[in-house]
Parts: sequence; C-alpha cells; structure tokens
Amino acid sequence: MLRAGRFLLDRKIRRARSVLPNVDYRQLRTFLAVVRERTVTEAANTLGLAPSSVSQQIRVLEDGLGVSLFDRSPTGMTLTEAGNRLLDWAPRLLDDLDRARREVAGVRRPLRFGSLETLIATRLPPVLTRMEERCPKIRLDIVPFPTRGEVLTGLLGADLDAALVLDLKGVREPDLPATGGRLDFVDLEPVTLVPVVRPTHPLAGRRTVTRADLREHKVLLGPTSCLLHLAADLFFGSYGQRVELPSLFVAVNWALQGLGIVLTPEFIVDGALASGELVRIELEEAPPEAWLRLVWRSDREPEPELRTLLYTASELTRAEH
Repeated sequence: MLRAGRFLLDRKIRRARSVLPNVDYRQLRTFLAVVRERTVTEAANTLGLAPSSVSQQIRVLEDGLGVSLFDRSPTGMTLTEAGNRLLDWAPRLLDDLDRARREVAGVRRPLRFGSLETLIATRLPPVLTRMEERCPKIRLDIVPFPTRGEVLTGLLGADLDAALVLDLKGVREPDLPATGGRLDFVDLEPVTLVPVVRPTHPLAGRRTVTRADLREHKVLLGPTSCLLHLAADLFFGSYGQRVELPSLFVAVNWALQGLGIVLTPEFIVDGALASGELVRIELEEAPPEAWLRLVWRSDREPEPELRTLLYTASELTRAEH
C-alpha cells in the first residue's frame, strides 16, 4: 500500500509539473492568496510571510511561465488574462496534491463550508442536523465571511468546498469575482425580504406607503459590499435619507431603536415581528426576489463529504416544497 501510495503521489506531482513545469506548490498557494486578498501586504499577512517574500514568489512564478499574471496599481493587484487562465488551473492542481497526500496518509480532511454569519446562525443548522443523522463521521469546518463576494472568492481560491449565500435573481453584485464556470449551485428556498420599522415610526400602520413618502425618513443600509445594500438600492431607489452601517445586524438593531427603515430577510426579524417590536411597512412595489443558494466547486463533486452535503441539502429542499 505504501508503494502504491507513493506511486500515486508521484503521479499527481508529475502531472502538475507536466502542465506547469516551472511552478511549485508554494508559488501557487501564494498566487491564490494575492488573488484573494488583492494586495501583497494582505496576502503576506494571511500566509505569515514577509511582503518581500510574497513579491519574490510572484516574480519567480511570472518569470517561470513567461507571462505577467497581475496588473499592479496603487489600489492593489488585478489579474491579467494570463492570470485568469492560471486561476482556472491553480486550485485544481493544489487539490490534486492535497488529495494525493491525504490518500497516502489515510487522512480525511474536514469539509470547508463558508457563509455569512446570519446564515450560519439561522439557515445552516437544519442541513447540519440531517448530515449528522446520515453520516455522523463527517467533519465540517464552518468559516464566516462578512460579504457574499468574499464567500465566492473563498470558493474560487480553493479555501472552501461549498457555501451558502443569498442571491438576487438576475442581479449581479458589483465587484463580484467572475466564476468562469468553476462553480455550480442549487436554489434551496425563496427568501422573503421585508421593509420593517419600529411600531412608533411615522410610517408604521399606514395601509400603503409610496416611495415619495420615504423622502423625510432614514433608510438603514449595510455596507456597500453587502448584497442587501444592492437590494435596498433597487427597492427604495433614490428616496429616503441613506445611512450606511457596518453590518445588517447593526441596521436591524438601529431599526429596533426607532432610527429608521431597514430591508432585511424576514427570517432575521421573524421573532421581532412576532413580538411586535418591529412591523412591516407596505410599499406599492414588491421587494426584489431573493433566494438561498448552495454553491460549490464543481471540480470537487467527487469528494464523498461534498456529495453527502449536496444530497442532504437537496433532500431538505424537496421535503419543504
């Protein structure tokens, strides 16, 4: 078995080298860190290296391939066409080596799953409960992210196997990384977005609220990188006094204290709506259509743990619909 394992590992390494003969594991790992963090300094912090070491590895990688992988600017590093082509290969090559090492050592790594903290707290537990019933030996590493864009970047950079995100139908988030067909997804359930206020708010209790009625009132928004910020832009338009806050959690808490209107998934505020701490306002137009979406790396579907997760999630979806 040991000889077979060594042969397998050697075969994987030879295949990686035959595709990219002048590239090693560290360079690919550093390349993906720079793609993810967008600056050499942040990539160095993530990897625990000096910025000069990261810059040197990228230069050696570019010299070995004979192409420029990044366009450098004062605001950060962006991929060239050649860099995007390498981004197609790098995660798969690192995955091959990782799987080979684990197979040789007989070690199964945890499934790495990312999402927004609100979704981890409210929407992930039913899936995990069913997974534990079906396959109790599966280990799952849960990784929280502040924005949907960073979740997808984590998937593309091989830091994650799968993720749970909120998506607006037919709307692409600004600055979202292009997936290039490397990701697949399934819609799990529709998510109702509701505009809510404290019962003492001047708009509470009105049968119909027009956009013009919002002119003198504060609209509470999460950060610009938040998908729900984009949803609020589409829903409220240019009306209302916009207040940007660090997170949706903060925006909801400000609404609870009577400081404005917030557009939020209903499941986040269902307790406050049931208790009467918050009430819905009825605008003439309906909010954008949102869905809870399970996203995964299509090249990792052969992983048994990922297949179990996908099957469990789809089973729950069928049961609920």
